[in-house]
Amino acid sequence: MAELDPEQAAWFAGEASKLSQNIQQIIKGKPEIIELVIVALLSEGHVLLEDVPGTGKTTLARAVAESIDGTWKRIQFTPDLLPSDVTGAQIYNQATASFEFHPGAVFANIVLADEINRASPKTQSALLEVMEERQHTVDAHTYPMPRPFVVIATQNPVEQDGTYRLPEAQLDRFLLKTSLGYMALEDEVAVMTGSSSAKTKVAPCISASSIRDLISIADRVHAEESLTTYIAQLAAATREHPQLRLGVSTRGAVALLRASRALAAIHGQTFITPDHVQHLVRAVFGHRMLLTPEAELKRVSSYDVLNELLAAVPPPVARV
Repeated sequence: MAELDPEQAAWFAGEASKLSQNIQQIIKGKPEIIELVIVALLSEGHVLLEDVPGTGKTTLARAVAESIDGTWKRIQFTPDLLPSDVTGAQIYNQATASFEFHPGAVFANIVLADEINRASPKTQSALLEVMEERQHTVDAHTYPMPRPFVVIATQNPVEQDGTYRLPEAQLDRFLLKTSLGYMALEDEVAVMTGSSSAKTKVAPCISASSIRDLISIADRVHAEESLTTYIAQLAAATREHPQLRLGVSTRGAVALLRASRALAAIHGQTFITPDHVQHLVRAVFGHRMLLTPEAELKRVSSYDVLNELLAAVPPPVARV
């Protein structure tokens, strides 16, 4: 595969900027979070948005979906939601005297999985094959997902009554996890007074085929062997840290490399630098780590551990 040239990198950065500006018509004051979601989209990875109610998680997910001229569907996860409601089911057709597969809501370019932790573990697990392999198998028949295929899921960390914690195997399927947080004071005042914008929807600004082209281009961003070794060293360090009982899997290391390539291309660069890796490591690695009970009692966070590891593992030095 030919490496990315500067002209293609400039076009990539322009398309990503256009997408970001389109989303910012609705989501005010959060360009860094929007960039993270675009990184996931352009590396064809899934996003978990975790935050308290009313911060705009669903609005952000919907704005991303509406910005792409493709198919998107929203699934409201509830305790009585069935796996077949998500993935589809075989239904008997009397006219043909045979069973026919009726696709579920997951068959779309962008899938909004709202409050994913409110569904039962059985329904949550229905997404495992779909998110990892981008296909669904039923009765020995395999049905591929459209491309691009990205799941943007939301969950509320404070209301735990009637919720089911996502298992580690499913968390590992998400390329990155992030949160919006509260708005800056001036942005919140603008929203309250209605002076920011009355828009609740955005028009598509990029086609699904263009997204596929961008994904292919991101794969061609150059990664020096020293950079891939650096990522592997960071992942290995999490597996040996005394305050962690579960470190980052190989899937996590591959995810960080993919995301770093997309971020470099968004910035108009043809190669990955240590800055790209360090900028993304918390969002990509944080949700893949489990703290020991002792660390939790001391209120240590996974981000604290990652900050320690970033200081301990030396990044590669650029060649002069």
